[in-house]
Amino acid sequence: MSSEFVEPGSEGERVVARLRPHARALLFPALLLIVGSGALAYFSNFFAEDWQNLAVTVGGTVLLLLIFFVPLFRWLSRRYVVTSRRIIMRHGTFTRSRQELLHSRGYDVTVRKGALQSMFGSGDVLINTGLDHPVVLRDVPHADLVQSTLHDLMEKGMNPIAARRQAEASHPDETKAWGRR
Repeated sequence: MSSEFVEPGSEGERVVARLRPHARALLFPALLLIVGSGALAYFSNFFAEDWQNLAVTVGGTVLLLLIFFVPLFRWLSRRYVVTSRRIIMRHGTFTRSRQELLHSRGYDVTVRKGALQSMFGSGDVLINTGLDHPVVLRDVPHADLVQSTLHDLMEKGMNPIAARRQAEASHPDETKAWGRR
């Protein structure tokens, strides 16, 4: 368990899943890198002047690296960690954001799938906490499994709280008992 993501806030908290968006987001940039490298190799000695060939090579290399590495860094910068106690969502390359959602607070989980997501078995997991906008785990692989796991964890997280509330309701406050005597 990496202390970067999960601080052991209580005994027994364990990592259930570490997720990223589906890796198919890197398919198009990888194909562009392969095709662009072939085109760059073909056109690297296409011009008569050496400086023109060098400019095409350097410019094309920079462009190809940007086309591939910008989506790669965006994909690597989005992480979701599901523990037995909470969900931790981190995203951002230069400005990082971290959001936590406790299972014990209760929420509604919905899975939304597009046509391409259905083909690959991924989907957007919408977690409605009662606020204006739901928290969205975007393009998560095995979205249905994530949804059922979150339901199970939320149910387990709610049981201790419900038991504590029932115990408090069944035991009258001691100050009231003194007032009755």
